Amino acid sequence: MKKRIVILGGGESGTGSALLAMRKGYDVFLSDSGKIKAEYRDQLTSSGTEWEEGAHTLKLILNADEVVKSPGIPDESTVVKEIHKKGIPVISEIEFAFRFTGSYIIGVTGSNGKTTTTLLIYDILKRAGLNVSAAGNVGKSFAMQVATGKYEYFVVELSSFQLDGISEFRPDIAVLMNITPDHLDRYGNKMSRYIDSKFRITKNLTRSDNFIYCADDEIIAKELTRRNIEAVSYPFSATPLEGEGAWIENDKLIIKTSNSEITMLKDQLALKGRHNNYNSMAAGIAGQLLKIRKETIRESLAGFRGVEHRLESVLRVRGIDFVNDSKATNINSTWYALESMESTVVWIAGGIDKGNDYSMLYGLAVEKVRAIVCLGTDNSRIRSAFEGKVPSVTETSTMEEAVRAAYSLAKKGDTVLLSPACASFDLFDNYEDRGMQFKNCVRNL
Repeated sequence: MKKRIVILGGGESGTGSALLAMRKGYDVFLSDSGKIKAEYRDQLTSSGTEWEEGAHTLKLILNADEVVKSPGIPDESTVVKEIHKKGIPVISEIEFAFRFTGSYIIGVTGSNGKTTTTLLIYDILKRAGLNVSAAGNVGKSFAMQVATGKYEYFVVELSSFQLDGISEFRPDIAVLMNITPDHLDRYGNKMSRYIDSKFRITKNLTRSDNFIYCADDEIIAKELTRRNIEAVSYPFSATPLEGEGAWIENDKLIIKTSNSEITMLKDQLALKGRHNNYNSMAAGIAGQLLKIRKETIRESLAGFRGVEHRLESVLRVRGIDFVNDSKATNINSTWYALESMESTVVWIAGGIDKGNDYSMLYGLAVEKVRAIVCLGTDNSRIRSAFEGKVPSVTETSTMEEAVRAAYSLAKKGDTVLLSPACASFDLFDNYEDRGMQFKNCVRNL
């Protein structure tokens, strides 16, 4: 008798899981309480998958042997509670796909920088001529790519929600960029639960695996004193380290592993700013561990074009630079963005506040921000946090209004920075939609 797999969520993750499960001979049913996009409906139908949208039919779900839950569905949802009540195992798409691949896996997580680092590692491996794919939170889902392609290497971007559903998943190289407050609404506003979630990337590591981490992150440093991680560890830091790892010294990036060393001038790095130094160091260590030629790693770190919606230069209009950092959905991302700015800033911020503590931005706001343009349905917390600390705080409710207001407030030589520090779902479909609208409005000035 076929094992019955029920998949919750009909987006990229769920559809990928369904296609993989069908190919592996499971009895598959997919359920989405919302509307499934046409492209995914077509893929599900053509694969022979049974599916429903607009509701969760419990009698078709609670007879599952196992449930694959999409990362966007919280454990507190009614359907997941019912599944747990029945004692049915619930796993993530990442865990499910891992069962069916023998590929070498580099897993990347962190509150910030994981997309850039994932794509930078992918770029290094691709330049080296390896058969590699980027998966997880970027591009096609991990399950979709295991189902439809044959890759020797995967670089997988992992959110905390994806890591919550793993039991056996084990990357060959695990990368932990940083841990700062984010998504606390999903963790009962308990930072300890969020930290545990991020550290799940190390859960199954063995002595034959590698662990790359930021030595400058206070939370990571503290946790490492309490956790026994068997993997060989490679820290990276903005200041010199002893032993193996990566660091900045005398304006040079140094990457040192197994008696092999790469050095290059910090100014040669394609990605600028302290946070991008960290991304470059983590990616460089991964490249070194895979024994990729030094010239190839240098070429990638110097030539990488960056990630859309992450400190993306859009246009210069009458001497004013416009930068799209829509991917900054938490305080720490915005801190890095403001810290990297070398001119006076008109800052567009706001959206769905996830319990933000804006105090860590006060110093940078006082030092660099000429004006804040609020963009959200409720801007009260940003207003109360920054009024009196910056010369001007303006309210807007559409991207066009926000861009025009920022343009009028900026002076020649300034930068208009969209770095919201908040989620986008009050006014936009997602951060990509927000970033695209920003770019379109800038082009229409």
